[in-house]
Amino acid sequence: MKNLFKYAASYWKAMIAIVLILVGQAYCDLSLPAYTSDIVNVGIQQGGIEDEVPRQIATEEMEKLLLFVSEDDQQTVMDAYTEDNTSYKKEAYVLKDSVAEEGNTMENLKDILQIPMMMTSGIESGSDTTKQMEDKLKEQMSQGMAQSMPQGADRTMPEGMPQGESQAESQAVSLDDMSMFDLLKMLPAEQRATMVEKIEEQMSEMPDTILDQASVSFCRSTYKDLGMDMDQTQIHYLLKTGGQMAALALLGMVASIMVAFLASRVGASAGRDLRSGVFHKVVGFSNNEFNHFSTASLITRSTNDIQQIQMLIVMLLRMVLYAPILAIGGVLQVMKTNVSMSWIIGLAVIIIAFVVLLLFLVVMPKFKVLQNLVDKLNLVTREILTGLPVIRAFSTEKHEEERFDDANRTLTKTNLFVNRAMTFMMPVMMLVMNGVSVLIVWTGAHGISDGQMQVGDMMAFIQYTMQIIMGFLMLCMISIMLPRAAVAADRVEEVLKSETMIHDPKQEKHFLEDGKGVLTFDHVSFRYPGADEDVLEDITFTAKPGETTAIIGSTGSGKSTLVNLIPRFYDVTSGDITLDGVDIREVKQHELREKLGYVPQKGVLFSGDIASNIMFGNSHGSDDEMIEAAEIAQATEFIDTKPEKYKSPISQGGSNVSGGQKQRLSIARAIAKHPQVFIFDDSFSALDYKTDVTLRRALAEKTSGSTVLIVAQRISTILHAEQIIVLDEGKVAGKGTHAELLKNCPVYREIAESQLSRKELEAALNEQTDGKEDQIHG
Repeated sequence: MKNLFKYAASYWKAMIAIVLILVGQAYCDLSLPAYTSDIVNVGIQQGGIEDEVPRQIATEEMEKLLLFVSEDDQQTVMDAYTEDNTSYKKEAYVLKDSVAEEGNTMENLKDILQIPMMMTSGIESGSDTTKQMEDKLKEQMSQGMAQSMPQGADRTMPEGMPQGESQAESQAVSLDDMSMFDLLKMLPAEQRATMVEKIEEQMSEMPDTILDQASVSFCRSTYKDLGMDMDQTQIHYLLKTGGQMAALALLGMVASIMVAFLASRVGASAGRDLRSGVFHKVVGFSNNEFNHFSTASLITRSTNDIQQIQMLIVMLLRMVLYAPILAIGGVLQVMKTNVSMSWIIGLAVIIIAFVVLLLFLVVMPKFKVLQNLVDKLNLVTREILTGLPVIRAFSTEKHEEERFDDANRTLTKTNLFVNRAMTFMMPVMMLVMNGVSVLIVWTGAHGISDGQMQVGDMMAFIQYTMQIIMGFLMLCMISIMLPRAAVAADRVEEVLKSETMIHDPKQEKHFLEDGKGVLTFDHVSFRYPGADEDVLEDITFTAKPGETTAIIGSTGSGKSTLVNLIPRFYDVTSGDITLDGVDIREVKQHELREKLGYVPQKGVLFSGDIASNIMFGNSHGSDDEMIEAAEIAQATEFIDTKPEKYKSPISQGGSNVSGGQKQRLSIARAIAKHPQVFIFDDSFSALDYKTDVTLRRALAEKTSGSTVLIVAQRISTILHAEQIIVLDEGKVAGKGTHAELLKNCPVYREIAESQLSRKELEAALNEQTDGKEDQIHG
């Protein structure tokens, strides 16, 4: 897992920018539910009024409020307002701007006026409870007035009073005409304060939301009483809040686009760098590493595995980083909205975490198997496509189809298991989300009924909860890709961290500028890594410039292995290989291979054209050099027949040319490089005898100053070699010319007799003798 984050961490600057943008996006997303709550609570239910302290209030309403305010607080209230007798249809008090902008002062005013506003609204509503309080108060005041009259006082009716009515009855009539507020004005201040305290004690158990709603309702009725247009106020609030929501949504969209752009850029860059790193690492592999990593596996690691990593890095930056930011922000917002329902979120998170953990335990091992099955399918496919002619020749199509179907079915079966397990996650997540929504509505409905929260708060809580769960849902979606990408990252890291057995020396030497190309094997032995026995043992010989050294032996005798030691495809186990007296392990590989012209046993061409393949090792060479190399390699006879000559296209792997043409172009490629040492690893096997002879004569003239090593199966190819090395089971069985080996080496004689008749042997021997005499006379 750490490898995934390591690959992404290389782009830490972009990641910091992404995190900052994600924080901005989360702020926008988390702000929207609060605006939704405001629209429902304030814009719809409160008519656009969000004040809990009236900013404008009629004079008579202020007098009513002050009846329920203590004498000390009355002065505080009056200091916060100023008179305005012209702006409204009634005389009014207007809240001072300095007070409105001061949060602490407004909070103090709210504490002072909240219960008086509720009491005033209750009295003005004329409810049955208020009526009962009013009647009780009138009765108490009437009794109090009757008791307060002195004994013996004139109880006759005052002048103007109807006959038959006493003074007490007259007072009762006058009390009936009074409003509750008039009665309260008549009460002594101490008695009124005591009554207010009792009412406050009864209201203290009320939820804050009810008191807040009562304050807002009072403000709205006050504004309406002053003649303010409440419909316009509501529309203005809805448009303002809706506009802010739209702006936040737009800002969140811009942030999301920027994150997607940066994440895609980081992912693509990481994929590019990984592919480049894997490619450069693989190019430096020795044959030992190629044997450890199959070609099919290296292709999978360079393509499919890196693609998995690239996709996951994008998802990590877009979703995984965003999920905790969104979840933490959502939890903080929920704590502000309603703490009593937070247990619902905790329950949802626990269920989701359990589901994810269960799926990880079940699916993670299968992902490791999955990538190996992809390797196997690629291997089978590559083998079948490469060996298609052989398959058709032996009529084994049915067998190969079964091989492919078996690998394909195994991969499909594993994929189905993984996908089915992962598809189980989405229904569970949807069930959790819907269940949480129902639970919130159920719990929230009771809260609304009890006055503990408003409808908008419940809606906001649902949205915050969904955002938190969506954060975890994002992580769950990533968990589908994470195990496979983690396995892919480990496989790529295995390639990048693999130790190459062939490496350049720390203190390098250089070949002499006037070096001729003398190649010496000094008691060389070689053993493949992990093998029990040496493949080559105690090989000693010297290949000189101007001479041809041939290597021959039975199949498996180590001929190709021997020449593969020269370009350092492998390093010797013991002994030394020197070029012009310098150990080839003490110079850089590039410098060594610049001296060599290597023609492999199997001709390899690259997509392009004939010219690009011939000049592959000498890209700055002239056309004359290219034509000369083609003529020596006897390639002009088929090049000239093509309409585009040297610009004729070569398809991938040289599939549009024959085996012999492929070998001749490979030989021409080595010749065009002008190396000091030519290595032909059985490179004439696909040529007919006539072409072989002609090519070797032309080659002898061209390479007269170079060292030539030829690995051959056919004796006719090496008859004229100045030195022939005969290998038998990895050891030198003979060394000398053709004639010398026929006399002194039974192994060579056996090979020669198996390929040539006695007459051909004698003719070849005579031809060799005549050739030497011609060279002496020349």
